[in-house]
Amino acid sequence: MEFPKFLLGDNTDYPTAIFVIHTEYPRFIINLENDEVEWLEDFSPDDQKELEAEAETLVEQATAFYDREISRYEE
Repeated sequence: MEFPKFLLGDNTDYPTAIFVIHTEYPRFIINLENDEVEWLEDFSPDDQKELEAEAETLVEQATAFYDREISRYEE
């Protein structure tokens, strides 16, 4: 089974948080409430340099995914 690239996450312990989970490498969870990112991978120093360039794009994609999903709920 193939999973979607992004998933929405919810947790009643964090009632105002908006979690988006990125399921492909590099996997991460972002809380759109405060833009806090938790990486689910271990990175080498070389990987970290490459990741810095990619991270901004991934966060933008996660935000766009959330906006798209919310607009679909509102329809």
